[in-house]
Amino acid sequence: MIIIGIDPGTTRIGYGIIRKEGSKLSSLGYGILKTGSGASGLDYKGTFSALSKVISDHSPVVGSVEKLYFFKNLKTVIPVSEIRGVIMYALAHHNIPTHEFTPLQVKQAVSSYGRADKDQVQKMVRLILNLNEPIRPDDAADALAIAICCANNIIAK
Repeated sequence: MIIIGIDPGTTRIGYGIIRKEGSKLSSLGYGILKTGSGASGLDYKGTFSALSKVISDHSPVVGSVEKLYFFKNLKTVIPVSEIRGVIMYALAHHNIPTHEFTPLQVKQAVSSYGRADKDQVQKMVRLILNLNEPIRPDDAADALAIAICCANNIIAK
C-alpha cells in the first residue's frame, strides 16, 4: 500500500511517499513543492498541478496531511489554511481518502514522545524507513513522519 504524507506551508509543501508491506515501511520518495508565495501571493493552480503530478507519479491509495492544531503566528494561519484547502481538494480530486494528524500525534507515532524535537523526529524517520542520509529539507522529513503516522494509526486498524 502506498501512502502520501503532506506537510503544508506558506512557501513550500513537504511531501513523502512510503510503501507499507505487512509491518515493513519503506520510502519511495520525498521532496518539496513551491507554493509561489511572495510578492505575487500563493499559486493555487501551480500547487494543485505540482501535487497532482506527484500523485500521478506514485499512485498513493491513502493520503495524510498535518492538521492545523494551534498556530502562534496569525499572519500565516490563513495562507496555510488556504494551501491546505488546495491540498485537500487535490487529494479528493484524485479520489484519495485522506486522514489528518496533529503535530503531537505525528511525533508520538514516530518517536513515542509527543514533544520530540525536529532532530529526534528526523532520526526516527530515518530508522523506521532505513535511510542512511539525512532527509532534506525538514519539510520532507515531516511529511514522511506524517505518512508513517498514517500507516501506523489508520491502516493498522
